[in-house]
Amino acid sequence: MRAIGNCWNDDIVAHRAEMVALYSPLAARMPKAATVVRDIAYGPGARQVLDVFRPDGHDGACPVVVFIHGGAFTRGAKSANGEIYDNVLHWFARLGYVGVNVEYRLAPDITWPDGARDVLDALAWVRDAIAAHGGDPARVHVIGHSAGGSHLATAALEPGLGGLPAGVRSLALVSGRLRADRRPDNPNADNVAAYFGADESLYAARSPVSRAADCPLPVLVAVAEFENRHLDEYGAEFAQAVARAGRVPVRWVRLAEHNHTSIVAHLNTGEEGFGRALDSFFRLHGSEIESERNRTGAS
Repeated sequence: MRAIGNCWNDDIVAHRAEMVALYSPLAARMPKAATVVRDIAYGPGARQVLDVFRPDGHDGACPVVVFIHGGAFTRGAKSANGEIYDNVLHWFARLGYVGVNVEYRLAPDITWPDGARDVLDALAWVRDAIAAHGGDPARVHVIGHSAGGSHLATAALEPGLGGLPAGVRSLALVSGRLRADRRPDNPNADNVAAYFGADESLYAARSPVSRAADCPLPVLVAVAEFENRHLDEYGAEFAQAVARAGRVPVRWVRLAEHNHTSIVAHLNTGEEGFGRALDSFFRLHGSEIESERNRTGAS
């Protein structure tokens, strides 16, 4: 990993494949503590589907984690090989969460902000249906990785999209594409154009970082030491804008010796620091709901 880290951006597609190959057998050996229901439709499109991970031994009203995968807007899947990115939801199932793994439509079949609309439709499904799978629709936490982080941030911030459902309690933007750019050294410049459009004069207004001060929910922003070029800069810019605004709590995490893929591929493989940090953040920002229920005896 250290060797790849030094040249990560030379070939991000090949290096991602190396990370998936490295982490898949590690994830396969770890406990699977969930019953999985796959490919539930939340919309009419073939890719508008999600998987639900119900933790074993839990009867209901569990907190919920929703994961939105990456793929540079033009590729990617919720489950690359049955292990990555199922590993994210298996990790949270071990901690007593109901997990939801979301797939969404890709550019060029869709363009900005349709990815965010898919996220909102998936979260509406969670609001309406997750109780039947043992989840608490009032304690939902959402992780967006890479392009998924862009879609999640846009869903939360872009005026006119309607906003996130009331039950969403906190957000985690992990290695997110929070500013659109076609800089010459951006390894995904063409993919950014496929989704955000060819007119670069619109990019600033369409970039979530431009609205970060209006972030409506507690947010954890995480980047890796070896990032897709510029994403660490944009993540820091987003976190600083939220902190300066002072409206909601923000936590900044930088994972040493990890890269753009391993930052999520390592979950449920034996290294627990980042997974525990996410769990602590989610529980902190769902605790008032749980405390109120304990006080009143409500179910």
